[in-house]
Parts: sequence; C-alpha cells; structure tokens
Amino acid sequence: MRILISGSSGFIGTYLIPFLASKGYNLNYLKRKRELIKDITILWHPERRIINSKALEGYDVVIHLAGENIATRKWTKRQKEKIYNSRIQDTNFLTQSILSLDSPPKLFLCASALGYYGHCGDEIVTEEHKAGEGFLAKVCKDWENEVSKANKKKIRIVNLRFGMILSPQFGILSKLLPVFKLGLGGKIGNGKQYMSWISIEDAIRAIEYIIKNDSIKGPVNITSNSPVPNEEFTRVLGTVISKPVIFSVPAFILRFVYGEMADELLLSSIRAIPKKLIDSGFTFRHETVLMAMQSLLRE
Repeated sequence: MRILISGSSGFIGTYLIPFLASKGYNLNYLKRKRELIKDITILWHPERRIINSKALEGYDVVIHLAGENIATRKWTKRQKEKIYNSRIQDTNFLTQSILSLDSPPKLFLCASALGYYGHCGDEIVTEEHKAGEGFLAKVCKDWENEVSKANKKKIRIVNLRFGMILSPQFGILSKLLPVFKLGLGGKIGNGKQYMSWISIEDAIRAIEYIIKNDSIKGPVNITSNSPVPNEEFTRVLGTVISKPVIFSVPAFILRFVYGEMADELLLSSIRAIPKKLIDSGFTFRHETVLMAMQSLLRE
C-alpha cells in the first residue's frame, strides 16, 4: 500500500512513520524544503500553489498532518492568521490537487482536533456533536469543510479529531514533566475542566486501524474512552513520578500570560468519547490515564 504523508517531521509524524514502516507500508512524503530523496519525497509549496501533480498519481492513501503548531506562541492576530491559513489554505490546495488526479487516493486522512466542539463543560460529546464556538472551533470546522470537497471523486474521507496526545517527548506532557519533577506541579484553574487524552501509541494504532477499516469515514475522535478532569490528570501524574501535587495555577494568571489561548487550550473542558472507534471494535492499549502514564513514564 502506497501512502503519502504531509507533516512527517511533526509530533504525530515522528511516531507514525516508523510505526507504519515497520508494518511494511510504502511511505512517501510531501516536503516544503529541498531535502528531497529521489522517489521518496515530493516538493510542494502550498503558499505559492506549487506541487508536482503528476507525482501525486497512484497513491492509495494520503495522510495530511501539516499545520502551524497552535501552542508555541501567544495568539496574536498574526499568529492566529498563520494557524488558520496553514490549515485551511494548505488543505484547500492539497484537496484541489487530489481532485485533479486521474488516479486519486482511495482514502484521504486529514488531521483535525477536538477543539471542533469548543467548551462543553461536563457534557459528553461524540462525533455527532455539532461544532462549538471560538477560534479553534472555527479553524476545525473550516478545515474539515475543505477536506469534504474530495467527496466529488468519491474518496473515503476521515477527519482525525485528535485529543490531547500524551508523549514524554512532545506535547503537553513533555512540558509538564520538568515542573512536576521539581515538585511544583498542580492543577490548572479550578481543575474541573475535562481533558480528553490519548497515548501516542494508541493514536498511531488508531490511524492504522482506520486505514485498514473501510467502514470508518467522516470525523473520528482520536481520544481515549476515559476523559478525566484536570485535577485527576495532575494527581495521577504526580503519583506515577512520586511527586506531591500541591500547587495550582489560577485562571486569571493564565489569561494574563496567554490571553485567548488560555481559555481555549488550558481552561476549556471537552469530554469527548471515541464512539466510532469503539463501535467498530478498536481496542485501546491504555484504557485509563494511569495505565498511559505508567507505560509512558516507566524508567
């Protein structure tokens, strides 16, 4: 099976590529820079609408993971434009390029996020839940709308609505660990907001599962089946690394430092369940946050 991947050097791609390679898939990559290896990478510049369309012919699967990191910088007007454009404009270009092919892929997987649902409080949300309010919700909704245009060629489309992916090398867990190891960890805000998490191992296993399962299409929540409040998440983390969890970061400080990003990334509550994965028979290696932490952080 031939698979073309964008965003191969990002968080998910760093783990997904060796996993898929170990399973025997034939992997090629979309790259913006001229770090090209013949017959493996394809140069593209979505900002300038440049791509070798002929080189896109004949792939079985396209996995689109590229996009500006949403958590590295404060959300200034310019940064929000970069986040939005790197998803909507780039995805539009890739989708239109796919639609122009004589032999388009059978499956188009595109990253999205649980931010689609916005702040949901204690309400349990599945893939059938409508889009919420806020910047991230708009980004995700518009992002998925661009991908939906591939329906014109009857391509199976899957929007990967990623939850909070846990890895000691990348993402939120990697940022929390140094603080918690110093004994300075604690809950964020009042700690009541739900965190919909998934281990990196289960996230990449879910992607391959979707590739092999033709019945799965549309939005899919890539998250565990046991979301937890922030105060439980931080308590479990402290327990696993044998450190006290006695501090907390007040919401007003987070809003002062991070502005809008604090409300949408740190204080927002999304209690999502991966209904489509569960209903199709997918099994999680890490069913609880304790299991995930113990596996990820064992010495």
